[in-house]
Amino acid sequence: MEALRTLIMRLYPGATVGELETLGADEAPADATRKGVGYGVPVRVRLLEADGRARCLVFHTALPDDFGHDRRADRAQEMLLAYDTFGQVPGHVQAVDVGVIGADGAMRSIADARELYLLTEWAEGEVYASDLREVARQGVTARDLRRVDLLADYLVGLHIRRDDRPAIYTRAVRDLVGSGEGLFGIVDSYGAEVPSAPPARLQRIEQLMLAWRWRLRGRERRLSRTHGDFHPFNIVFGAEDTLMLLDASRGCAGDPADDLAALAVNYLFFALDAPGTWRGGFGALWHRLWSRYLEASGDREVLEVAAPWLAWRALVVANPRWYPGLSAAGRDALLGWIEEVLAAPRLELASADGVAP
Repeated sequence: MEALRTLIMRLYPGATVGELETLGADEAPADATRKGVGYGVPVRVRLLEADGRARCLVFHTALPDDFGHDRRADRAQEMLLAYDTFGQVPGHVQAVDVGVIGADGAMRSIADARELYLLTEWAEGEVYASDLREVARQGVTARDLRRVDLLADYLVGLHIRRDDRPAIYTRAVRDLVGSGEGLFGIVDSYGAEVPSAPPARLQRIEQLMLAWRWRLRGRERRLSRTHGDFHPFNIVFGAEDTLMLLDASRGCAGDPADDLAALAVNYLFFALDAPGTWRGGFGALWHRLWSRYLEASGDREVLEVAAPWLAWRALVVANPRWYPGLSAAGRDALLGWIEEVLAAPRLELASADGVAP
């Protein structure tokens, strides 16, 4: 607790720190109303300020749990949101400081910070989307087939690491449906009068996907390491087919179907407004990705769970906020296909063959 005392002394120069008391979730006697768990272990701090005034503060930390706080980023969000909003509520206790606990145990304030930042390396090469644009112009080459094999093999190796925390799988499915980047957020970002995507159609798709949330219960054993956003703009090929990835997302844990869907739906998307390119190339990439992955991984069950992941990814690429150049006919074909996929008990890979012109 010495670091906590140091923090208090920095905030209240000249104060004397007294009792530090760990608080339980509920101090009442045990009965049916007693609260069993909380979201952290608060510590009450009693101090005497330099001018003789007594003061009590509460030091909060957050613990990992199954209620949306399993990632460090979740817990950081919780603390920042509290600091930003406590003062907006009349009669609420005030937030005094917010900060981080360093690897050395020291506490460092970030109360005067505005935004966080991230610095990364640069990936030298071309995004895979460039390859797909070339396929639309000239058809599939040997290099395209080789690269889709590399991508399938990469995913097999990535997904081989399994996880035994069922709540994380449940979280991944919940995020798929209910998060701002998931189904609800993407649907909400469609305009009211998007051609081929009226509100009634989007509502039907939502309802089909909500049913899938319950169909995925009992599949927790499928929890694997994932990339989380494995689409062609996050895949970079360098010299000699070296592979570099960008922007891993959503905790890097979920169902392997997520990564497969993120990549596979783009073969459809790039073919929608380019007549003849499905037969001339993208269809071959679609089938080769799935067949290579299924053979190498042995995971035939992925076809039983892929539908909602494909639907979500299709809603992204069909959304005019993300891809304003997609035609109404292309959007209609894609949404019609995901309605069919969501209504089926398993993904039939041949169902994609009639989507693109």
